[in-house]
Amino acid sequence: MRQSRALEIWVGAFVAAGLAALLMLAMKVSNITSYVQGGGYRVSAAFENIGGLTVRAPVRIAGVRIGRVSDIRYDGESFQAIVTMRIDDQYDYLPADTSASILTDGLLGENYIGLEPGGAEESLKDGDRIEITQSAMVLEKLIGQFLFGRSKGSGD
Repeated sequence: MRQSRALEIWVGAFVAAGLAALLMLAMKVSNITSYVQGGGYRVSAAFENIGGLTVRAPVRIAGVRIGRVSDIRYDGESFQAIVTMRIDDQYDYLPADTSASILTDGLLGENYIGLEPGGAEESLKDGDRIEITQSAMVLEKLIGQFLFGRSKGSGD
């Protein structure tokens, strides 16, 4: 009887550890861990076209993830998309003249925001706005411009 009870406790502990490991793996894969930490500061940027950018898309400098997109909304006055980014605390110095571009991982990969630091002495603070932006390149629009330019040039 005593041996059976000990075996049940060990099996229960093993199952609980397995479920905890699966939960941690699911959080890591879905990038929920960055929201659980909750730190960082917010900066925003206005874009004419955000393409397929989504909330929780990475924010990168030189390919290194420094934060995530936390909110996307439409501004009816400027007719632009306002993207709010949460930058991790460890990247507390970004020059005030940093520029933001919406880029794509590879040809058909996910969209992300690439930041290019400027040379200003002042740094971005919580709630600041990045003024220099470049919208997403929409593949269909780019192909259309190429084809239109090609047909226009061939008629001469």
